[in-house]
Amino acid sequence: MPIDLPALVPVPRSLLPREGRFVVDADTVIVHDPELRAAALRLRDVLRPATGLEVPVVPRAAHEDAGACADHVHPGARAGDDARAATVSGGRIVFAVEEGLVDEGYRLEVAGEGILVSASAELGALRAVETLRQLLPDGVYRRGRLDGVVWSLPAVRIADGPAFAWRGLMLDVARHFFTVAEVLRLIDQLAVHKLNVLHLHLTDDQGWRLQIDRFPRLTGVGGWRPESQLGAPRGSAPDGRPHGGFYTADDAREIVAYAAGRGITVVPEIEMPGHVQAALAAYPELGVAGGVEAPWTSWGVNPKVLNLEESTVSFFCDVLDAVIDIFPSAYIGIGGDECPKTQWENDPRSRERMAELGVGSAHEAQSWFIHRIDAHLASRGRRSFGWDEILEGGLAPGATVASWRGTSGLVTAARAGHDAVACPEDVVYLDYRQSESADEPIPVSIVTDVERVYGFDPVPDELEPEHWARILGGQANLWTEHVEGVRRLDYMLFPRLSALAEVLWSGPGRDVDDFSARLSAHLGRLDALGIEYRPAAGPRPWQQIPSVPGRTFTREERAAQVAAQLAESAGTAPS
Repeated sequence: MPIDLPALVPVPRSLLPREGRFVVDADTVIVHDPELRAAALRLRDVLRPATGLEVPVVPRAAHEDAGACADHVHPGARAGDDARAATVSGGRIVFAVEEGLVDEGYRLEVAGEGILVSASAELGALRAVETLRQLLPDGVYRRGRLDGVVWSLPAVRIADGPAFAWRGLMLDVARHFFTVAEVLRLIDQLAVHKLNVLHLHLTDDQGWRLQIDRFPRLTGVGGWRPESQLGAPRGSAPDGRPHGGFYTADDAREIVAYAAGRGITVVPEIEMPGHVQAALAAYPELGVAGGVEAPWTSWGVNPKVLNLEESTVSFFCDVLDAVIDIFPSAYIGIGGDECPKTQWENDPRSRERMAELGVGSAHEAQSWFIHRIDAHLASRGRRSFGWDEILEGGLAPGATVASWRGTSGLVTAARAGHDAVACPEDVVYLDYRQSESADEPIPVSIVTDVERVYGFDPVPDELEPEHWARILGGQANLWTEHVEGVRRLDYMLFPRLSALAEVLWSGPGRDVDDFSARLSAHLGRLDALGIEYRPAAGPRPWQQIPSVPGRTFTREERAAQVAAQLAESAGTAPS
């Protein structure tokens, strides 16, 4: 009789079912090599709430007198390490170092007598923990004890590792703020799906969300707006309700540490030189002409930009120094997208400043600004990370490009010897509507459903193989003009984010029908996690928002809009 394969998401590279099951019970012990202690503790911590078990975690040396069981030793095990095999029998879960596995890769052997997790470093072992959780009953994801459940896993052999190094989600906390607790909840969801980057969009026209001690008005003034546009069409009426919030340095450090414990890097983003009205409300001297009283209350592209004075560059370098002191990420987001040039072109002082700098156009002025910021980040040992508009006027030497306007930014950056991350808006923008149905809540732009996300490939067809290594991976982007609160966040993210996670971990080009079958089982895990995902049949009644209008396009209309944006900057990007 054939053995059913467990419905894992993302699917592992290799999964072989075996006879038998392993039961986690009061006699189970977790044993670990010193290098993998954090992953062993993580497994203990995720098992405890639902099982009620206090599974001991002990160093491997404490069990070196156990009998041998060589059948479970991987060929890649370190020579002479007899204790590795010796500790897989008798209800033990063993975390053992195995040299030579890929970054974040792992091997997992589950048998009736024990479990062996092999990884070359902590990240691989953390990914194995998430696979182990998926092999257990769905109730393991609940936060309270469940009695009467047999916590057993099917016997399997798994060899696994990621297709891409960058597997991320961008969350916009500027348009609508999400609390520390809400961000930590999201981090747990990312960990379940083996995603490893949380890109936080911390500043924009509508709000500044990170406290900078040297410049307290950034959050004191820029962190709050008097109201918000209600609905997507231009000119929609405001809701009349103040909105705001921000993270203190300690808040941000908590988020960073919590994410690191789950193998996730937090990449902060500070927008410049456009999308800056919140900063201008706080410090009007940063602007080109005229002040503003508050962050912007509308959505869209704001014409206000930073001025080109040396003092403004220094201001943002100081801001980034504070960001660097909080966030250990190698990459620091600097925005660079949708920066209108009209103010620079029409302002006498800006034209004079461009002449002083020897730049011949407003596109070159933006490039000058980005180059200065890039150089400062490089001097602090970090790399700038910006949207594909930073290609306009010439790309800064250390910059990594997040390509959102199709694949052209990926191709241009990679051919020029720069790293890039794929996030094309027509495939992985998760604020876009999920069907043609009029019931979709505040429907925006084009239809992006689970199947379309699952068809994502971060490496463009037109890119030559010698440049493929420059594509670090991909990420979904969730802009939050119309996403207020975690229930709406859940609806927009899932199950589309589950599809993206599999593409980035397991690789693109897989069978969507097979994924759909596994996803049906995976929804039970999302239920246990308390995620209010969008059902395949459409939104539930309480997920609809019929009174708030959306703004939709056909795919052809949206493609024409993006083409027009690219045409506007044609000839300004390096070939």
